[in-house]
Amino acid sequence: MNLILYILIFIIGMLFGSFYTLAVYRIPKRQDIVHTHSYCPNCNHKLGFLDLIPIISYVVLKGKCRYCKNKIRPRYLILEMLSGLLFVAMSLVMDFRLETLTITKIIEFCFMILYITFIILMAGIDKENRKMDKLVSVYGIVISIMYMVYLCIVEQANIYRYGIYLILYIIVLVFDTITLKKYAKNSYVIGILWMIITMIIFTGEYITSNAIIYTLLAISFYLLLHKIKERKRKNKKTEKQIANHLSIGFFLGTFNILMLLLVLFVTNYQRI
Repeated sequence: MNLILYILIFIIGMLFGSFYTLAVYRIPKRQDIVHTHSYCPNCNHKLGFLDLIPIISYVVLKGKCRYCKNKIRPRYLILEMLSGLLFVAMSLVMDFRLETLTITKIIEFCFMILYITFIILMAGIDKENRKMDKLVSVYGIVISIMYMVYLCIVEQANIYRYGIYLILYIIVLVFDTITLKKYAKNSYVIGILWMIITMIIFTGEYITSNAIIYTLLAISFYLLLHKIKERKRKNKKTEKQIANHLSIGFFLGTFNILMLLLVLFVTNYQRI
């Protein structure tokens, strides 16, 4: 029976993965992600139900649009598969089984899905556009407040601890407002701060701090490789120019999810 449960979770994960690809493409363009029908970005033809079945449609259509025959980027297939696997992995490390299912565990799993959605959207948009999207940040703040209320009321968590995070949100919001008024643009650094606070609320200080450390190591390694490559070229880029193209949010989100899965796995293994 658990196998059926995990297959169902995998399917749900694939459906979310399909939504993620759509949202990462449309949100930066401020296009509707709920009511507007899916369409081919090349020929703008509306896609039918048979064109939107995760993984299966891609395989049947051989990675091409049914209407214009233009190639569909493999990342859509990869993200759908990874999303399905991520949902299953999360359910496994959270010990999400039929024998242990409770209302509390279902609610916690749903919150984790909402959180994963936030991380993937932030990381995906940053990877594609080098931008910390404010609308997604607001979504992260909303689910964070909902999660804090749930923890404080239902699980009797330390209200003072989460009160501090709420104050941090307010402080960053004030700085964000001042920056927006002064420069009339979104601040990438402030977006990163929004993301880090949300990460701490959902995954804790230990996982978040490790994600930051691994992000810094990955960035250092990336800059080192770039510096080696630039030595062989005539038109050398400065470190500042290279840094301006670094998707810090993408690295943060990736390492945060990996650390979360690792810590949950180790915790459950020790219980066994």
